[in-house]
Amino acid sequence: MPRRPPERQQTSTQNSGIERVHEMEFVAVDVETANRSPASICQIGVACFRNKLPIEIWGVLVNPEAPFLSFNTQLHGIGPQDVSGALTWPELRPKLLSLLEDRTIVSHTYFDRTALKNADMRYGLSAIPVAGWVDSCGIARQVWPHLSNHKLTSLARNLGISYQAHDAIDDARCAGQVLLLAAHASDCDLAEMLYPLSKTLNLRQRRASIKSYIK
Repeated sequence: MPRRPPERQQTSTQNSGIERVHEMEFVAVDVETANRSPASICQIGVACFRNKLPIEIWGVLVNPEAPFLSFNTQLHGIGPQDVSGALTWPELRPKLLSLLEDRTIVSHTYFDRTALKNADMRYGLSAIPVAGWVDSCGIARQVWPHLSNHKLTSLARNLGISYQAHDAIDDARCAGQVLLLAAHASDCDLAEMLYPLSKTLNLRQRRASIKSYIK
C-alpha cells in the first residue's frame, strides 16, 4: 500500500447539508493501532465541529514505539516505515491538549477512549481533562435499529457519507457526521446528546421519519 502523508489538516466552513443552528462544539476522535494493544496508537484523527459544521480536521501518524502486526498493517495500510520519523505519543501532547481539553469527545464505540487512556498510562501521562464522551455507535443503534450492523462503513453507505475506512482522520469525520444525522433523524436536539442533564434521554421514543434519511 502507498505511504500516507505524516500529517493532514483541513479547515472548512462548507455546509454539509445539515442546518446551522445554535452554537455548540464537539470533537470527534479516532485512532488506528499497530497491534492488539490499545496503547499502540499509530495514527490519530480529530474532527472539530461547531454549529453542526466541521471547522477543523486534523490527523497525524504516530510512532507507537511498538511492533506492528501484519493484520493491523493490512487493515489500515500503516507500517513501521511510515512512522519511523513520526512524533511519539508524548510529543503530540501539546497539540492534543489544544484540540481536546474541556471539550465533549465523540468516538464510534469506546475503543478510542480506551486507546487514549492506555497510551497515556503507558507513558505516565495524566488524562486530558474533557467535558465528557459520547458513543456515536451506541446512539446509531438506537436511532437505526433496523440496520444489520452499525459499523462506520455500513452507516456511511446507508447515510450517503463519503468515507475511506480505516483512516483515522476520515473515521473521526464520519463519526461526527453520524452523530449529527442521528440527532436530525431522531428529532432530538443535538445538545441533549452532547450535554445530557440526566440519564432519561430515550432516543427510541423520539425517532421521527428515520427511513427518509436512509439511502
